[in-house]
Amino acid sequence: MEYMDMENMKNGFEGHSRSKLFTMLSLPDEKGFTLIELMIVLVILAILAAIVVPKIMSNPHKAKVTAAKTQIRDFETALSLFKLQNGFYPTTAQGLEALVKKPANPPIPKHYQKGGYLPYVPKDPWGNKYIYMSPSRHGSYAIISYGPTGEPGGKGANAPIESWNLR
Repeated sequence: MEYMDMENMKNGFEGHSRSKLFTMLSLPDEKGFTLIELMIVLVILAILAAIVVPKIMSNPHKAKVTAAKTQIRDFETALSLFKLQNGFYPTTAQGLEALVKKPANPPIPKHYQKGGYLPYVPKDPWGNKYIYMSPSRHGSYAIISYGPTGEPGGKGANAPIESWNLR
């Protein structure tokens, strides 16, 4: 096999065919992966997938609870800003929608932020509406997701996620 030396590189590639140029520029003794090496890598990846995937897939409920808690905290941040600018929290009748669109029923906020406080009111991770009350027996307001059942009174994995019980 002929390799191009520095003198030939200075003189350019004139007089050489395209295939000969490719051969001259190729690295000597190029090797690829053998079939057995590829099979070993695939087996290792399959073993890792068999270990990791069940751990991820076994916790979708935990992920949804975490998402609900995060959304409730986002509501709390928006509610704090609403109160800071207007002097009160939206009423139960105004609901969380007051964070998206200026309420038309009293009390009307005098310093409502242009564009609202949230782009939209999301549903909880199970597709249900959040429950909002203001005032509430737990403080100035309460926000509740009834969890996977969408009904009050759930226990254990079906327990509601409540703004006053977030950890």
